[in-house]
Amino acid sequence: MENLVQAFPVFLLTLCRITAFFVAVPVISSRGVPNHFRVGLAFFVSVIAYLLFGIGKAVPTDGMFIIFIVREVLIGLLIGFLAQLFFTAVQTAGSFVDIQIGFGIANVIDPLTGATSPVMGSFKYVFVVLLFLGMNGHHYFIDGIMRSFEWLPLDENTFFAQIANGLVSEFLVKSFAQAFIIAFQISAPLIVALFLTDVALGFLARSAPQFNIFVVGMPLKLIVGLVMLLLTVPSLIYVLQQLFSSMFEALDQLLRMMQGAG
Repeated sequence: MENLVQAFPVFLLTLCRITAFFVAVPVISSRGVPNHFRVGLAFFVSVIAYLLFGIGKAVPTDGMFIIFIVREVLIGLLIGFLAQLFFTAVQTAGSFVDIQIGFGIANVIDPLTGATSPVMGSFKYVFVVLLFLGMNGHHYFIDGIMRSFEWLPLDENTFFAQIANGLVSEFLVKSFAQAFIIAFQISAPLIVALFLTDVALGFLARSAPQFNIFVVGMPLKLIVGLVMLLLTVPSLIYVLQQLFSSMFEALDQLLRMMQGAG
């Protein structure tokens, strides 16, 4: 019984970190994943994490325990938020394209998040999720949160000192900028093609004023956009693989930084 009393606080901290991670991380946190599955997955992963990293650990059980809980929740949310940031870049790229192609006025309800999202953004987001699952990316997520217990042990409390020096916040801002650049790279081919289509329509309007450019331009831009999307799918796969590599590298850097080694 005494061993159980000592083990329960450590297991609870493990559960808090992993549950917070699953609440924020892409794919697993989507509304399409049942809550009971998410809770069950968090529980069983926490059991494994406790058996690997929690046995023999000692944490305070007084008022400091609340601070340790807040620490674990923040660690899980930060790791999940950073991964979510790179996935959001795909929807941002879709928003850029929607403005040019004319889909900006026709937002749809995203079944993964429950919020309104652009048409092309939803398509690309589903595409990136399928590609991510196809390459077993969710395994890397679970591996990442498990390795976080090596970089940030449960019985150490240097996390808040690393947050206070501002390096983590600066890194998150840089990661946001990197995700925005990747979003522009994903959408650049379609944006350029649609811009050239607008230029051609402008010349047509000047040379043949009798044409109703609005009637002709909307379906033409739609056709050009869909054809370009079809042609750029192979290169899109390459860019998304680079996106995943950047995301996993950023997660590794974040863990090192929160530990104080980066």
